[in-house]
Amino acid sequence: MLIERGVRVMNFEAVSDAYAIASNYLRKTGAIADSPAPDEKLLEIIVKMVAKNRDDRYADTNALRAAIAKAQKVSDRSADKTSQVNARF
Repeated sequence: MLIERGVRVMNFEAVSDAYAIASNYLRKTGAIADSPAPDEKLLEIIVKMVAKNRDDRYADTNALRAAIAKAQKVSDRSADKTSQVNARF
């Protein structure tokens, strides 16, 4: 598996679709040359955007995990206090 060796996997379908949409628009507006060769600068920008989105998703997931863990700790503390109060009576 690629991830086990630390290789980052890119969603090539997302990059391909985004490139097709962007290059079509930019060629029609004349912002890039109408050539069959891919525009390297555009491709580089799209790859960075897809990678950032992937990294943001990982950051969101990690933040959610941290929030869940924090909520569980708070819940555990309140359960411990309740059991201590009940033990006194």
